[in-house]
This record gives sequence, structure tokens and C-alpha cells, in this order.
Amino acid sequence: MARPGLTIALLLTTPALVDACRQWLPQSRYHSIDLSGPDQEGEQLDLVGILEAQQEQIDALVVEQQLLDATTRGQLLSRGLLFPAVVVGEVKGHVDYHSEELHLAKDQLAQLGYTVDAAISRFLRQGRADGRGDVDGLASVDKLSRRLQERLGYLGVFYKRDPSRFLGSLPAEERSEVLESLQRTYRDLLISYFRDPAASNQALESFVNTAFFIDLPITRTVEIHVDQIDEFWKQLRLEGHKSEFLQDYRLALLDVMAHLCEMYRRSIPPDIPLSGLAAGRHRREADRSVDQEESS
Repeated sequence: MARPGLTIALLLTTPALVDACRQWLPQSRYHSIDLSGPDQEGEQLDLVGILEAQQEQIDALVVEQQLLDATTRGQLLSRGLLFPAVVVGEVKGHVDYHSEELHLAKDQLAQLGYTVDAAISRFLRQGRADGRGDVDGLASVDKLSRRLQERLGYLGVFYKRDPSRFLGSLPAEERSEVLESLQRTYRDLLISYFRDPAASNQALESFVNTAFFIDLPITRTVEIHVDQIDEFWKQLRLEGHKSEFLQDYRLALLDVMAHLCEMYRRSIPPDIPLSGLAAGRHRREADRSVDQEESS
């Protein structure tokens, strides 16, 4: 019997953004509900009231960054209204909601389904978020965590990656859009890597999470890095600037590889032997099919 889909609340400011997010949330896995309400210009959504009324039905949030001002954030934390969350908006390196939130830029929504997977997994794994010192808040978070565990099973989403959503299993058009989105994320990572480490870290998390859940081959990760550095080199040469410093960005690639290794290490259940031959075989076959399509 199939497990029920998780309910994802959409709290966004425009119908167009709601539609864009729904496009990238697989219906087989998630049931999305739009809690943004009718478009009322100049009126701020009452996030606290909306989430209190729907608390028992919501499993995770996709929320627009501009809705999370300091006052709203404080009220959400004090009332224990904490959910796995993807914050959609500019990647600034700030905490907008709680410490387990994940961030996704509006031009990278093709990764949304995978980022929701990662947000839920991270929420369950960390076991706590900002503001959980409050007794009532702790009780509500524990209740949500138990409900998610019941729906996802003992091992949770970390050990239940969906092979049908691996890169090699996606239709060609969707695969292309996901890769283009990943390339934009990697570009954001490189641009802020030395200038703004906090923002770079959020972009790195976004890239690594998607790479893990789509089973991105390591060789493809290296290709994305090389292609982006090549673009930077061409632009610098065109503008007459030196480009030797681009070699330093190899550190960013090493950082991504280290985080990916840690993701895969944590994804191995401690009580299950390392005999995942079926998953490995599926991955190799999928990778071969992608390579064959691209070479034809």
C-alpha cells in the first residue's frame, strides 16, 4: 500500500510563484496547499494565524523570504510553529525562520522537490531548531517529527531516495532544466565563495542536497565546475583582467566533494551492511543511458 503524500504548505506572494512551485513538487510524493489566500495588494499575510489554524495538516513549508520579517519570525518561534522549510528568495546567508531551513533562489525552482526532501531530512536529523527551548514549542515539534517518521518509515527520506527521480531517470527536458538550475546554483556558490562565506554556504547546501537526491555523478559535478570557471575566464579575458586567481576556486570544488561524501556517509543506515548492489547497478545503468543520449 502506498504511503500518503506529505502536505506542503505554500506561503507565497503571487499566483505565478505558486504555480511555478507546484510545477516542481511531484504529485506522487507531495500534496501542496496554497495558504497564501487571495491577492490583496498591500496586505501582509498573517503567517502566525494561518499556520496555527493548519498546524495539524502541514508537514513542511515553502515560504517566500519577504514574508519572514523579524516580528513574524519571533512569533513563530515563541509559539512553536516550526516546520521543515524551504525559504524562496535571495540567498543572503541569513537565518530567516529557523536554523534547519534551506534556501532556494527563484530562478532555481527546478530543484524544489529535492530541496523539500532535504529540508525534511535535515529537520528530522537535527532534532531541534531555534526557539525549541520553549516547552510548548518542543512538544509541537516532537509531535510533527513523530508524524513525519510514521509516514516516511523508520529510516526517513535520507535512506529512501526515489530512483525514479534520479537524474538518469528523468525525461530529457526535465533533466535539462534541473541541470541548468544546478549550474545557476553553482555559479552563485562561486561568486560568493570568498566574498560572502555565509551566502556561499547556503548555495553550497542547495547544490549538494540536489546532487545527492538526483544521484548526480561526480564526473558531472566536476564538469559543472570546469564549465563555470571557463565562463569566468572568458569574461575576464574579454574585459582585460587577470585570471590566475581562478585557480583558487578549486577549493570550492573540494568543499562540494567533502559535503557530498558526508551526505553519502550519513545516508548509510548503521544496521544495514554495505551491500547496496541493486542501487549501485541502477545508478550505473542510468548514468550510461544519460551519456549515450548526450553523445548521440
